[in-house]
Amino acid sequence: MAWTALAVLVTLLYPLAIWLGHGQFEPRWLALLLVVAAGARLPAMKLSSAARWSVGGALVLAACALWSNLLLPLKLYPVLVNAAFLAAFGYSLTTPVSMVERLARLREPDLPAEAVAYTRRVTQLWCVFFLLNGGCALATALWTSEAVWSLYNGVIAYVLMGLLFAGELLARRHFRRQYQK
Repeated sequence: MAWTALAVLVTLLYPLAIWLGHGQFEPRWLALLLVVAAGARLPAMKLSSAARWSVGGALVLAACALWSNLLLPLKLYPVLVNAAFLAAFGYSLTTPVSMVERLARLREPDLPAEAVAYTRRVTQLWCVFFLLNGGCALATALWTSEAVWSLYNGVIAYVLMGLLFAGELLARRHFRRQYQK
């Protein structure tokens, strides 16, 4: 549990730390933040291949920043995170049980067929979100200032994710009321 909290905290604060550290520290020193972020995800590596790819990718980005002393590899980390989530959620759509269905079954093991179809649509929606959010993360990494990159990846992306989650929660409640009648 402590590792999960550390991973979440490092991931949430990462864009802010990069923005604040830029100009104060060389990118090769800031790359240590990425190593910490990858290290915090090590316990999850036993659980999913997406976590293994994410940790490996983070270490490659950190190595590139260490070697080149450029900030760009560090700014690509949010792109990597979105790509890993897109891969995990997208892959689950090729299996009988989608990612959101898997999560829903933790609370409600016996899902009706209508709920299974609903969870598949929600998984597709999250895939679209990760694709678009990853594209915005890439655009901000390549073509905007560190301040804009940090604002988008450290604030706006999380607000958008929260809005999608809250909207889906409201839609799910409506779906349940409609289905239970």
